[in-house]
Amino acid sequence: MSSLKENRTSLVLLMVNMFIAMVGIGLIIPVLPVFLKEFGVGGQAMGYLVAVFALTQFIFSPIAGEISDKYGRKIPLIVGLFGFALSQLIFAVGTEIWMLYVSRLLGGIGAAFMIPPMMAYVADITTKEERGKGMGLLGASMSLGFVIGPGIGGFLAEIGIRVPFYTSTVIAAIATVLSLLLLPETLSVEARQQARSDKRKKESMIRQLQKSFRAPYFMLLVLVFTMTFGLSNFEAIFGLYVDEKFGFTPKDISIIITIGALIGVFIQSVIVDKMLTRFGEKKVMYWTFLISAASMIVLLAAVNFWTILAITVVFFTATSLVRPALNTLLSKMAGNEQGFVAGMNNMYMSIGNMIGPALAGILFDVNINFPYILGAFILLISFTLVLSWKGGRSVTATPGTVGE
Repeated sequence: MSSLKENRTSLVLLMVNMFIAMVGIGLIIPVLPVFLKEFGVGGQAMGYLVAVFALTQFIFSPIAGEISDKYGRKIPLIVGLFGFALSQLIFAVGTEIWMLYVSRLLGGIGAAFMIPPMMAYVADITTKEERGKGMGLLGASMSLGFVIGPGIGGFLAEIGIRVPFYTSTVIAAIATVLSLLLLPETLSVEARQQARSDKRKKESMIRQLQKSFRAPYFMLLVLVFTMTFGLSNFEAIFGLYVDEKFGFTPKDISIIITIGALIGVFIQSVIVDKMLTRFGEKKVMYWTFLISAASMIVLLAAVNFWTILAITVVFFTATSLVRPALNTLLSKMAGNEQGFVAGMNNMYMSIGNMIGPALAGILFDVNINFPYILGAFILLISFTLVLSWKGGRSVTATPGTVGE
């Protein structure tokens, strides 16, 4: 088995690729409100543009994963990077709204072909003992990219509203060429041939979803959906909301989102483990759902940049705690179904990422406050569900150890 020490360069290249993907996803957020004014569209279009990315990523991720097992990690990864570069270029030169939709659909496919093979690649180049470290480094590059993406988008927009997309295109194209030339294939020819000759029929997504309804951890999967719905609802429409209500520029929006997300990364890196160890997952979950809901309501009463910044920091802090708490409790309840639960976690998250932004955009065009009222309502329901749920008692009774 390969070790991390022997494959350090490959891991660095993977981290760069993951960083690029997350930057590309994040940089669109502060730029869209101003950019969409050129097309004469509003909240509904913005919500759909965020949602369609999640839609194609959701549909194509299992396909990309299967291709990476049958034909190697490198091919789908390069296809994903190239597709992502092309999607950013289409967005940059787009003159019609349909071109933006094509761009985001293609971008979701690109992300789908990048992320599953990257995860598999890390597994290929690490020992079991190093696996956590490798995945942690890849996860850190993902978080950092999403944190920096809005900042880059906001500041580059000062030069020109389309500059962020041209920049992302160039960076993604460079990453594609570097990966093509420098990234070695890690899956052996024998393993690929074995995967191609395996005729076992895989369960459909619908069948897997039905199976999750009967699982003892189904309530946690529902909470994954509601948490993702609330978070994507908040983020997708945030730029339009502060632009219309306060006249914020892309630079203002990028500063708020970047600071909030940076604090979120710090919370996840330093504080989460201590919180879960001291209070247990369930207690952390119901307090953070409650605080998240309250933040959305208080946002409607904000009067200036500094109050918006403070509320956003509180919101990001709460959501940074609830996600690891949910994942840890899910992992503890999964037993020998870790792979299935991880897949279901991703599926419910993807559904939230589709429905949340789409509904937020529709409601925004009716009344700019409605998306946040709905988001707060959904998060309050989540708080009530956690408070009344009895299923996690046996695994949270002794919160001294945080599950991996």
